[in-house]
Amino acid sequence: MITLEHQEYKRVLITGATGGIGKSIAQRLCQDGFSPILVARSAERLMQLARDLSLQHPHLDVISEVCDVSVSADVRDLFKRLEKREIMINVLVNGAGISGGGITSMISDELWLNVINTNMNGMFYFTRELLRLAMMPYGGRIINIASTGGKQGVIHGAPYCASKHGMVGFSKSLGLELARNNSGITVNAICPGFVETDMAERVREHYAAIWGVEKEVAKRRVEERIPLGRYITADEVAAMVSYIASPVSSGITAQAINVCGGLGNY
Repeated sequence: MITLEHQEYKRVLITGATGGIGKSIAQRLCQDGFSPILVARSAERLMQLARDLSLQHPHLDVISEVCDVSVSADVRDLFKRLEKREIMINVLVNGAGISGGGITSMISDELWLNVINTNMNGMFYFTRELLRLAMMPYGGRIINIASTGGKQGVIHGAPYCASKHGMVGFSKSLGLELARNNSGITVNAICPGFVETDMAERVREHYAAIWGVEKEVAKRRVEERIPLGRYITADEVAAMVSYIASPVSSGITAQAINVCGGLGNY
């Protein structure tokens, strides 16, 4: 078992670290003093992010790991490498995610499984290995980046919504499980609404094609659905992650917390 005395830094492991939300989370938690373990599929983007964060925060120990979160064996191998280095993790952020959908009767097995394996199963694989190897023996935070689409349906979004509903359910179930055994580990889901990222741009293109309008028109239609009248920023999501990762949030577990501009009030 990894022991506390071997730990020089407080660490956060972030999957999907090079994405719009993931990158903002990495930047914010570095500001909070966490040394990040950055996980993503693109070695080039991962290397650039690790380089940038190391330059901005030279006192932190920045680690980058290329991994396909949807492949259980890859995740297990990653954790074996971390175990050999006697690394302990204080916060796990399961942020890897992709969109995907369409007319349900026309959705291929490949599309369905790609979304489910990346969004939901990847979260499970990382969480399972973390707990199996007791890499958080003195308490910590497991934070799963779900979606308001994990609380309600979205037309043409069956794979995405199914995966995000699964993430919310997993977070609530595991949160209760770990609370009962006095582990000191809290588990929560963060549920962003429409966030201005590259993924949002792709979703707008999808709806623009369905509605037969320009992308800017599709964007305005989406914004009209949001009580605040605008997309959420990735930094606003990262701020909530920062709070949940902090000691003052120790009384919050098994929750699904919206960051959505009022889009969902449940």
